[in-house]
Amino acid sequence: MALFPAFAGAPEPGEAPAGSSEGSRKELDWLSNPSFSTEDALLLHQRTAEAANLTPEKSPLISRKTSRSDLSGESDTDESLKKSSKKRKKKKKKHHHYKTKKKAKGDSSSSESELDTKRIKDKAATNLDDKTSNLTSNRFVWLDDVQAFTAETFRIDKKSDPANWAYKSLYRGDIARYKRRGESCLGIDAKKQCISWDGTTSEKKQLQRRPERYFSKNNVKSLNTDGIPVCNRSSPSGPAAFIPVFHVETSDPSDTTEVNPLGIYDPSTTEWLQGKGYKGEEQEPVNPQQAFQDSGINVNPILMTKVEEHNKKVRENPRDIQAWMNFVSFQDELMRGPSPYASMGEQEVRRKSLKLILEKKLAILERAIESNPSNVDLKLARLNVCTEFWESPAVIKEWQKLIFIHPNNPELWKKYLLFCQSQFSTFSVSKINSLYGKCLTTLAAVQDGSMVSHPPLPGTEEAMLAIFIQQCHFLRQAGHSEKAVSLFQALIDFTFFKPDSVKDLPTKGQVEFFEPFWDSGEPRIGEKGARGWRAWMHQQEKGGWVAVDNPDDDDEEEMDEDEEIKDKTLPKWHIWMDIEYSRESRHWLPWRPDKTKNQAEEDCEDPERQVLFDDLGPSLIQLSNPDIQHQLLYSFLQFLGVPCISKLFPPNLYIAMDENNIFDNVLSDEKPLTSTDTPLSGFNSIGHMDTMLRRRHHIGHCKDGEEFIQNVFHVLSPLFSGKEKSNLSICWLQYEISKVVQCIQTKKKKKLKAQGRKSKKLAKNLLKAPDNRNNLTLWKLYAYLEWLLGNTDDARKVFDTALCTAGTGGLKSPQLCSLSLLYAQLEVELLQSLEGAVTSRAVHILTKLTESGPYVPYNGQVLSVSVLKARKTYEHALQDYLNKAPVSDQDRASNSNQLVNIVGCYTVFQYLTVGIDAAESVCVQALEKLEASHPQKCENTAETSSIQHFPTALEAVTLLRANLLRFHMKISAYPLSPLREALTGALKWFPSNQALWRAYIQSQRKSHSASKARRFFDGVTRSTNSLEPWLFAIQAEQMRKKLIENVQRADVGEIYTTIPETGLTNRIISLFEHAIQSENGTHCPLLWRMYLNFLVSVGKKEKSKGLFYKAIQSCPWAKVLYMDAVEYFPEQLQETLDLMTEKELRVRVPMEELDLLLEV
Repeated sequence: MALFPAFAGAPEPGEAPAGSSEGSRKELDWLSNPSFSTEDALLLHQRTAEAANLTPEKSPLISRKTSRSDLSGESDTDESLKKSSKKRKKKKKKHHHYKTKKKAKGDSSSSESELDTKRIKDKAATNLDDKTSNLTSNRFVWLDDVQAFTAETFRIDKKSDPANWAYKSLYRGDIARYKRRGESCLGIDAKKQCISWDGTTSEKKQLQRRPERYFSKNNVKSLNTDGIPVCNRSSPSGPAAFIPVFHVETSDPSDTTEVNPLGIYDPSTTEWLQGKGYKGEEQEPVNPQQAFQDSGINVNPILMTKVEEHNKKVRENPRDIQAWMNFVSFQDELMRGPSPYASMGEQEVRRKSLKLILEKKLAILERAIESNPSNVDLKLARLNVCTEFWESPAVIKEWQKLIFIHPNNPELWKKYLLFCQSQFSTFSVSKINSLYGKCLTTLAAVQDGSMVSHPPLPGTEEAMLAIFIQQCHFLRQAGHSEKAVSLFQALIDFTFFKPDSVKDLPTKGQVEFFEPFWDSGEPRIGEKGARGWRAWMHQQEKGGWVAVDNPDDDDEEEMDEDEEIKDKTLPKWHIWMDIEYSRESRHWLPWRPDKTKNQAEEDCEDPERQVLFDDLGPSLIQLSNPDIQHQLLYSFLQFLGVPCISKLFPPNLYIAMDENNIFDNVLSDEKPLTSTDTPLSGFNSIGHMDTMLRRRHHIGHCKDGEEFIQNVFHVLSPLFSGKEKSNLSICWLQYEISKVVQCIQTKKKKKLKAQGRKSKKLAKNLLKAPDNRNNLTLWKLYAYLEWLLGNTDDARKVFDTALCTAGTGGLKSPQLCSLSLLYAQLEVELLQSLEGAVTSRAVHILTKLTESGPYVPYNGQVLSVSVLKARKTYEHALQDYLNKAPVSDQDRASNSNQLVNIVGCYTVFQYLTVGIDAAESVCVQALEKLEASHPQKCENTAETSSIQHFPTALEAVTLLRANLLRFHMKISAYPLSPLREALTGALKWFPSNQALWRAYIQSQRKSHSASKARRFFDGVTRSTNSLEPWLFAIQAEQMRKKLIENVQRADVGEIYTTIPETGLTNRIISLFEHAIQSENGTHCPLLWRMYLNFLVSVGKKEKSKGLFYKAIQSCPWAKVLYMDAVEYFPEQLQETLDLMTEKELRVRVPMEELDLLLEV
């Protein structure tokens, strides 16, 4: 019998049938099995049949395994089969684990055949009797092997499964799996019966396939995709009301194709679906966009057009720096949207990598620098890009190369100093201080002509002073107050007391002559007996002067160290902070040995308090411009905490802004008309370094500090005459008034009384001076001081006396107008309503101002004729000043001040005699004229003018208008919209004016909806680089959050808040994150302090710790940040102090000294 019956006629191996070729024999060889024996197959079949007949009747089921393995019992082949099976088992044991897995996944038929073969070989040597005896106990039965089927063929399983007792159901592997097709069931009546199937799997699939929200990746991608513009080529170029759709004759609907099965597409659409071009356009030239589409790339036409435009601009005019800069900025816009070269199949799968943008920008800038090798702006932009992905040492080397090529560029030096100052890994105070010295030495050599290779650029002298003041603020913020004060002392002596014999020398030679004076031990500016460098040089030429011992009457020693610890039960970190603040406020003056007490340099307990000439010599510069010299003087006074008539120099020095007092409204709510604006807001004065929670806990300075400031005024006053001398007196009196205002704010009545006596004594002494007797500004400040102290009658007497002695200048005298305006505003603030205001003292004052005659004190009545005449006079005077064209800058400044005074007086006069609408019309008229004459928005006033005096007329008039509206809303009902419109209009012009921002957030505090304010803040922050909009936007949200929390926490039972606002915390955090990413906000210590304080206040302590380390990465020089961290995370006191010591920040109380003080 053949193995394959169909091919039974095939020849056996070795045979060659007649007539067959060699090739046909080889083709059929695979069908024959040379090892197959017909006799063996028949024998095996007979034995199987015999075994089935011998099966007992009690066991109807027969095992297939034993019957199949019934081979010849005593044959020699059985032994060989056993041995071979054992060897195979040993070989397969190593891969048993993997084979079981393969069997489970493989075909069932193959596994059965392998199992049968194995069983045959394992049982081949057994006897037939043994097989038949084991048949009854075998549990595996195949129905095919059963010869006689009965009606009840079944299997008896006598072995129980204990798992069925332990579990509630059968093992899931024992249950047959199946898939149900359809939702119906066979055999039931569909009309009467139904089955509800549990669709658990379908529900899970539905949950996984939720519709995507708008912020998902795919939807954001589709939103960022620019739309395709729709246009009609045949229509005229003019705008049409609608886009006409012309009827196109379509082909026969019966003519259907694969792409057009319904026959509804026109020929062009059909050809487009087939991937062909429209036949009507074959004659047109092929554009690049069409070429891209033919190559399988989808081109965004709008972005491609912009790319072509930018490339064309820089190719045609490679010298256009702005075109290159715009091309670099365009890369951000290009990466925000989808790629213009995305392929058709994948659309947009590329990753928007930041590194890709930076590398593209870098390549563009390098091309630009090749065309413009001497341009500094392009090189700066390249360095800014490199900073993002280069290592810090590599960037510093590039900076050094750039500075070496352009040592005469002060703006480049400023950016280089800021970069080095903000690198935490390489930062140390001594290194940065020496870098400031190197910068000023280089610029001084350029300025005086010592460096012949590079000429000085315009504005170098102002920039040198700006860098010098920035250095002083850097040292103050790092805690080295003594060095900062010494720098100012040295430069003022070097500028105002320079001997005539050294004026012609270069800066380096003058510094060499100045060093002996500094090291001689002579009193310096602010110290008792200071005479200056010039007097010391003259006396040295004569042989020197005899030192006279002046023993101090005040033998009061400084507070003993033991008395600094007031309560030893407080935590250690609290005691350390108390002592640190105490020494910070008392030891900001440089320590010098007192010769009257036979002190030497070795007697100083803290060597850091001594300042060597090597620390300040390189920073000395020459200032020849008188205006810049005066600015140096006022900057020093402001550094000491004295409010001055000019703004801090430079105005946008955000890296020095570190105090949270920019939001303080000094008497703003109680007295909105006369609220004073402090030019020092945002900057800590010397000796004040407090945390955000403590705030400033003392007024003014310590005793030595107050004496130092008095000595400075006494030494500097003889140097000036006329207006500058009176300005110094005004600054001194303003400083005393500021201390009185602080006492009123803190409600310290005892301190207020003592401070009032000192201030009045100073005011009287200043007015007794011959130069100041007719100074109306000093009279005004003295009267205002009396008013603040509550002495209203005395203040009126002072005002009346000043007006009587002022003469008959009238509206032509700026000082007289300013005095009358303040007097009238103070009187208006006493009114409870406008009833009877026409005959009030304020109207009398403003009426007499227009009469140009001697002032007559108020007697209780005002004539109507005088009111009418005064209105006409004000109207003509306002028109004259609005139409006047200034000749010089000085005339412009004086006209601006006088215009503000006239508008203020006229506005208050109209308000009292007619009403608020008439006053509004006066302000609107003035503002419209000023806006028309204003050249452009003053967003960056610091860049247009280095020396900026008090607010321009537009700012001041807007502030007057806002204050008047706020006062009117206080005493009567009035809508908020006029005030809001006035402030928003002015803030678009002057986004860095803090007084206007304070008025704006105060007005918005009463508004129920915050959406308008938020939109306004968002618009201003996008249009300007100033940091003030960010700070006040954050403050407005924090005020709103505080208001809501107060309402919700009110203990009055169940509260239904009228402000359903949620998510304010996340909104504030988002504002902070955007602000610190801005150019000016990254290195502003105040912004980081506010952010850190907010996170701690909402309980996010772990996140605030990470933010602290992020803050010192950007502002490693700000000691206040470390002090805040000690207060917020007291458990890390030692770690914070070690960090401060490593960066060389000033630590006045080491932990070892504190431990000794606590042991005593």
